[in-house]
Amino acid sequence: MDSLGIDGAWVFTPKIHRDVRGSFHESFRGDEVSADLGYRFSLAQANWSVSQCGVIRGVHFADVPPGQAKYVSCVRGAIIDVVVDLRVGSPGFGHWAAVRLDDENRRSVYLAEGLGHAFMALTDECTVVYLCSTPYMPGREHGVDPLDPDLGIDWPSELEPVLSPKDAAAPSLAEARRDGLLPRYADCIAYTARLRDGGLAVDPAGRP
Repeated sequence: MDSLGIDGAWVFTPKIHRDVRGSFHESFRGDEVSADLGYRFSLAQANWSVSQCGVIRGVHFADVPPGQAKYVSCVRGAIIDVVVDLRVGSPGFGHWAAVRLDDENRRSVYLAEGLGHAFMALTDECTVVYLCSTPYMPGREHGVDPLDPDLGIDWPSELEPVLSPKDAAAPSLAEARRDGLLPRYADCIAYTARLRDGGLAVDPAGRP
């Protein structure tokens, strides 16, 4: 995986094998992901979402610990996928990175616990798959306004954003920080250290 420029966020670009029948690629290799993380990625839940063009989902994040790491792929259509550093105390706090995921390049994005995630659908019937490290826990899930001007995410200007009522009512980054909703960088680092030291560590070859 290649770094997205935010600590804990990577993009994976697969090798796609094409012939007259179509194509084949490996979208996820647990050993390779674990080798980059230094511990095994624990798959607890898989989600699918289908969105119309212009839909924005996010910015979503979960309390740490345990948080929720995600491995995100677009299996139909195209999205702009965004990772936001919401960890208070992080050197990159408030920074974001964006990458296009689509059914041609077949790239995927990994984001660690404590990072925020959002995307905008660039096509209709856009289908996104998330592999998650922990199950959905409503009381520990939060959001930040994806259109917050202080956050300044560069969404495609030619599309009219469509948000759920919950996402539209999400607090700004400053409000979420003021209200103590955001994860702390120190807690995220400590949780990652526990994953590496608590029986989930792997050797450089990705073996437990």
